[in-house]
Parts: sequence; structure tokens; C-alpha cells
Amino acid sequence: MKALIISTDNFEDCELLTPLYRLKEEGIKVDVASIKKGKIKGKHGYEVDVDLTLKEVNPDNYDILILPGGKAPEVIRKEKEAIEIAKHFFQKNKPISAICHGPQTLISAGLLKGRHATCYKSVAQEMIKAGAIYEDREVVVDKNLITSRQPSDLPAFLRETMKLLMKKG
Repeated sequence: MKALIISTDNFEDCELLTPLYRLKEEGIKVDVASIKKGKIKGKHGYEVDVDLTLKEVNPDNYDILILPGGKAPEVIRKEKEAIEIAKHFFQKNKPISAICHGPQTLISAGLLKGRHATCYKSVAQEMIKAGAIYEDREVVVDKNLITSRQPSDLPAFLRETMKLLMKKG
């Protein structure tokens, strides 16, 4: 089983690092993809190695997509490859877990219409305008889509992510 995390500089540190280590704890291989190789730096200074660029990603090689929040999604959502990767996961009905501002990539990809989802409160109106059925809850699961609002929701976010992955695996 393989997981893909997409992010760039200014990610919310715990929203990237917690899923990264939780997945690794289960023996799942995790790749971090970004706009360029090297390291990306979180809002609070943590650095993460980038395994591959968005252009190098073959979404067929992955079982789940993780979209952490922070300020990174505002940049990632403008990347054509990130949009294509997200669309691929939806088309193949593979799990997607997005937290905080992470769903902005899904909004830009036009993937949330009619889907139950949540996000950080400042993104809620944009999510509603995109046609999502917004729910202000710690975690919302709608088929292959798992969304959460903020760092304090990480336990519920990861519980539901792991539950969905174990069903698929």
C-alpha cells in the first residue's frame, strides 16, 4: 500500500507530519510530492523532504491522497498537476483525506459538488459555493472522501482515514 501527500511551503506542520508518521507506523509507504524537489518548510519551521515533483507523480501508484492544510493549499490548488491527481483519485474511487485548507485543491478541481465535507471555517463559504454540503463537524466521511476542520480534529481525521484504508487494503 502506498500513500501520496501533496503540499508545499507553509503547510500546517502537524497536519502533514501526523498523517505521515501514522501511515508509516502501519507500514504504508508514503511519498511527499511538491512543486519542486528538496525540502518544504511548515508554518512552524518543520522541514519535510520532497520525494517527487507533482509532474513526476503517477497517481496509479498510490492508494490514498492526503491533502494537509495551512497556507500551502492556496499555492497547490493553482498547479495543473495537483488538480489532475485529485481528479484521478476521485475517478478511481480511491480514498482522499483533506484537512483544514486542504479541500481548496478539491474545490479548484470541481470535485465537491453534492459531496458532504468540512474544512477550516474561513474556507466554508468557498466550499458551499463549490456545491459541497458543508458540515461543521470534526470529521466528515462521504464515500471515499474524508475531511476535517483543523489540527484538533486530527485524531478523528486519522481514525476515519485508517478505517477507510483498512477496508480498501
